[in-house]
Amino acid sequence: MAYFAPITELGEQPLVRPGSTLHDITDDVCRVAENRMPRAWWVAFGIACLFVGIFCISVGTLFYRGIGAWGNTSPTHWAWDITNFVWWVGIGHAGTLISAVLYIFRQRWRTAINRFAEAMTLFAVMGAMTFAVIHVGRPWVIYYLFPLPDQMSLWPSFKSPLLWDVFAVGTYFTVSLLFWFTGLVPDLATMRDRATTNGRRKLYGFLAMGWRGSNRGWQNYERAYLILAGISTPLVISVHSVVAMDFATSVIPGWHTTIFPPYFVVGAVYSGFAMVMTVLLVARRVFRLERVVLPVHLELMNKVLLLTGMLVGFAYATELFIAWYSGNEYELAVFSNRATGPYAWAYWTMVGCNVVAVQVFWSKRMRTSVPVMFAVSILVNVGMWFERFVIIVTSLHRDFLPSSWGMFHPTLIDIGTFTGSLGVFFAGFLLFMRYLPVVAMSEVKATMPQADPHAAGLGLEQAPGMAGGSLL
Repeated sequence: MAYFAPITELGEQPLVRPGSTLHDITDDVCRVAENRMPRAWWVAFGIACLFVGIFCISVGTLFYRGIGAWGNTSPTHWAWDITNFVWWVGIGHAGTLISAVLYIFRQRWRTAINRFAEAMTLFAVMGAMTFAVIHVGRPWVIYYLFPLPDQMSLWPSFKSPLLWDVFAVGTYFTVSLLFWFTGLVPDLATMRDRATTNGRRKLYGFLAMGWRGSNRGWQNYERAYLILAGISTPLVISVHSVVAMDFATSVIPGWHTTIFPPYFVVGAVYSGFAMVMTVLLVARRVFRLERVVLPVHLELMNKVLLLTGMLVGFAYATELFIAWYSGNEYELAVFSNRATGPYAWAYWTMVGCNVVAVQVFWSKRMRTSVPVMFAVSILVNVGMWFERFVIIVTSLHRDFLPSSWGMFHPTLIDIGTFTGSLGVFFAGFLLFMRYLPVVAMSEVKATMPQADPHAAGLGLEQAPGMAGGSLL
């Protein structure tokens, strides 16, 4: 892609293993989907399918028994259901940030990781939409939320935060899907031309939409990709800001604060990058993608984690300061209860995982250590879930009236629904890695010296079997 300046002009650190050819990149990425899956993939897929079954049983029980199957009780009418919804939406944020925002700012290091992030976004948003549907109590009438006239002349209330979520998350998923598929088209053509069976050739040929790598095709492709990136970029801010206003527009102490929209956006990017790191490290090792995903990519992602972790810590400090500075006794009571009350263990787990753990990345040795970055990414995922739990449950379980106070205790259906949603996410992601290119080959190749026809001593190299004379 001509959008990225070749590395020979920039004089920067290589973003693929030195000495690699365009054909090497094609082989490394395509063989993941072309060859038999390793045993580790089958083990992981089997475990994921087991949790998919748990999810189906839990949701079926929920539909049969009603919301009472969860541990939600007065005054904690929202608990794990909305915690999981916000957590999954946040995880899906990194895909749009890496793909769209970094693309517009011409950050070439995104090319090795953006496909992981885009696919992760789709499955994470699916999980979020699942919880948005099942938590309403009567999911069979969920169509009431859409502005469609019906025989009863019912129209949705545009004052409802639930409706805001429908439009925000629905728009985010639609644009993310289009952006993901558009980036796949050149790589699908590569897999079509490498296919060894008639069925795979027809399937990839259909999805590639007749791509031939012509000059006109590349021009239209880059224009469409840039337009979709421009459309997607505001969604990074708008989607989780809308989710934040589900809370901020209420009068509940602990929710009624103007810091929530930027606070939620930063937290979403934080958790999203952590999940990308988790799946990327495993896939890099299992599928031997060390030629494409270099330590420099991982170190740059860790720097983003460090930055967003510091911003999240600043947001925590700001909340505490404003609660004290406002002089509002109810706000003070809520934050005092979070730190010293019955859910203090959750609050300090959140602080430890989100603020303390990431501080190891100040050391270059820690930033480049795979075991350390994998452990930190897991801790951040855990901490960001606890953040949503703390915001929701600790703000609700002690209301204005002490006589209304109560504790939330999750049930087996709560636990099964959440762990099952993890199974659905990883099962979908594993299937994506099985059948589609996990790295954006065309974008990676555009950053290589061979992509520059003016580089001294380097010709335009073409991998065997590629149609149209393109860089693919």
